Amino acid sequence: MFSTKDAFKQQFLEKYEIMYGKSFEESTLPELYNTLGQMVREYVSHAWIETNERNRANHKKQTYYFSIEFLLGRLLGSNLLNLGVQDVVEAGLKELGVDLREVEEQEVDAGLGNGGLGRLAACFLDSLASLSLPGHGVGIRYKHGLFDQRIIDGYQVELPEQWLRNGNVWEIRKASQSIEVKFGGDIQVSYGNGPLMFHHINAETVTAVPYDMPVIGYENKTINTLRLWSAEPSQFRPDKGDVMKYKRETEAISEFLYPDDSHIEGKILRLKQQYFLVSAGLKSIVRTYLKNNDHLSDFHNKVAIHINDTHPVLAIPELMRILMDEHGMGWEEAWHITTNTISYTNHTTLSEALEKWPISIFKPLLPRIYMIVEEINERYCRGLWDKYTGDWKRIEEMAIIAHGVIKMAHLAIVGSHSVNGVAKIHTDILKEREMKLFYDYYPTKFNNKTNGITHRRWLIKANPELARTISEAIGDKWIAKPEHLSALLPFANDAGFKQKAYEVKYQNKLAFARQIKQLTGIAIDEHSIFDVQVKRLHAYKRQLLNILHIMYLYNRLQEDSNFSITPHTFIFGAKASPGYYYAKKIIKLINTLAAKINDDPKTKDLLKVIFVENYRVSLAETIIPAADVSEQISTASKEASGTGNMKFMMNGAITLGTMDGANVEIFEEVGPDNIFTFGLTAEQVLAYQRNGGYRAIEYYHHDQSLNQVINQLINGFFPVPAHEFETIYDSLLVQNDEYFVLKDFGTYVRAHEKVGEAYRNRDQWLEKSIINIAKSGRFSSDRTIQEYADEIWGITRS
Repeated sequence: MFSTKDAFKQQFLEKYEIMYGKSFEESTLPELYNTLGQMVREYVSHAWIETNERNRANHKKQTYYFSIEFLLGRLLGSNLLNLGVQDVVEAGLKELGVDLREVEEQEVDAGLGNGGLGRLAACFLDSLASLSLPGHGVGIRYKHGLFDQRIIDGYQVELPEQWLRNGNVWEIRKASQSIEVKFGGDIQVSYGNGPLMFHHINAETVTAVPYDMPVIGYENKTINTLRLWSAEPSQFRPDKGDVMKYKRETEAISEFLYPDDSHIEGKILRLKQQYFLVSAGLKSIVRTYLKNNDHLSDFHNKVAIHINDTHPVLAIPELMRILMDEHGMGWEEAWHITTNTISYTNHTTLSEALEKWPISIFKPLLPRIYMIVEEINERYCRGLWDKYTGDWKRIEEMAIIAHGVIKMAHLAIVGSHSVNGVAKIHTDILKEREMKLFYDYYPTKFNNKTNGITHRRWLIKANPELARTISEAIGDKWIAKPEHLSALLPFANDAGFKQKAYEVKYQNKLAFARQIKQLTGIAIDEHSIFDVQVKRLHAYKRQLLNILHIMYLYNRLQEDSNFSITPHTFIFGAKASPGYYYAKKIIKLINTLAAKINDDPKTKDLLKVIFVENYRVSLAETIIPAADVSEQISTASKEASGTGNMKFMMNGAITLGTMDGANVEIFEEVGPDNIFTFGLTAEQVLAYQRNGGYRAIEYYHHDQSLNQVINQLINGFFPVPAHEFETIYDSLLVQNDEYFVLKDFGTYVRAHEKVGEAYRNRDQWLEKSIINIAKSGRFSSDRTIQEYADEIWGITRS
């Protein structure tokens, strides 16, 4: 099918006619995309079957990665790349008068994730397959994803994400492998001569239907699986109640990513979603396991279950329930298997992100699961009492259930054999502060696995000219082993290579500038510094610090004729959670500031602000290769790792950031001359939080420039109602600036001055850029996944 250009052309034309019943001359681009996608899926089907059969025949231990998000992006281009047929397809289509890039543009980003959590999961799936490791994803097939973002009058407006409107060419519906999931009802206990028997009666039953998508390894014939579950009405529902209401409530489970949980109905839906994921996923895994094994006593030696953050933590009591209630195991055996099967990644130090569920919601919705969690807590607390007799405060702080809530992070730690952070500093903070009590009790469980990104997507696919330039210089060994990018280091002082790297970056900036002009009508200077902050909108990520600095620059340019800057284009992209009022105000502020600056004839040649609407993976693949500066400016200690910092680094952008998350390890790799750092350290932030002593108002009064920009939020500087940005103003002064924006402002301004100075020396800037690329191999997800495989999951190549 893809063996030669001519063979491909023939098969493509035949496939098109079969699918659409008309001649190629009448084709449309969406039809061509569907035809090519169908061909790719059929092409991999044999290898997909073969991979599964090989794993079964070899009795290989397999990993199942449970995540509430999988931010895949577009798949056609990456699948062609990984199959090694991109050049054949591109040449064949060209002879047919079709541009492959235009065909790829027809694909809609899969609405299965939002931010770094989901993109990490997608990179991990790519690396598992590309390393020929038996590892699969388990998630939810959201009908509408999170939302499509539109900016209207500067405000974020959320629209349904219609990514499935025209179907999904990559998925296969497996209705025959559906699973029944139960909610509510009652638990009936029967007492016989044997163990207690628990029966779930009067439950609301939902059918979980699996949709499988192939995960294609890089040129190795390994095809793993991403299984996504869709909620549908069950034929076994109780014969009572409103049928249409039941249908609506059932389908809502897999309708949206992160339903709004600011009200009780939303909380119930979100908890339903999480249990739906783990119950369907685990029942399916156990069913598959029992096809090739007579009993479950060896389950943990053949299956590894990994829970990505706290959303899938109910996998722990659900696996216990399956082992005990459905397969007759006693508690001790079931607990041994469960804890040796499940491992957990923590992604945050923010206490509000560590989920807690009120018993009043949890118990009626999941009665049997609550009983099991309660028993886990009782046994665990007895163990704590034996070790810390009389220390009620410690036991209360460590308990899974306390003060009417179930603490999901605590359950995750107690019920798993491994707890890992995602950057060295993050893991250290977990062990020394946030989870110190648990680390003292379970010291061998905690470990670090610094995040990584797949260089196949984020360099070879997103930046093909840079990839070719690298291979021309050092060969292509780095493609299989990205750590060999270090061979680029001598080229940091090679004039010829520097010029090639400059030309690649310049062309990427031109392409992005054209795209912005087309999307917004705004012309940006491709010679200016492209300074980029694209990520989820959250107060701790401090988009606000970036904005206040831009306001400072604008004021200086207006007021001081002797002040000048290197022409600078500030680029933002972010979605705010629909219920996150403060974050949405930040978006309004960015767009209001952009309108004021971009229309000002006095500053328009030196300063531009761009907010990219509906930021997503496919946009990131255009923005990141064009970036000069990577803004990674979270409050130190708050960002677990970050992966955007790695993507930018791999594409030659230079990090401007705090010593937070993986920035610390990037600093260690590239050295202080090739990164711009500023601000409080994590230790200083934690000390302020522990001991107090920070008074934001003092910085407001003592720094005239800072005083000016903060006052401009409320003094009529912007053409908006007087109260528009009061919430932001109050967060800084009345609420004492929780994320230390004002404290770090001065050092941030000085770091930017160093950026401008360095950029003016093109030769020096290119040297820094090339060193960053050369050192980026350390942050490949291949390295991360191999560490998980060796040290946590115990899986080997198939």
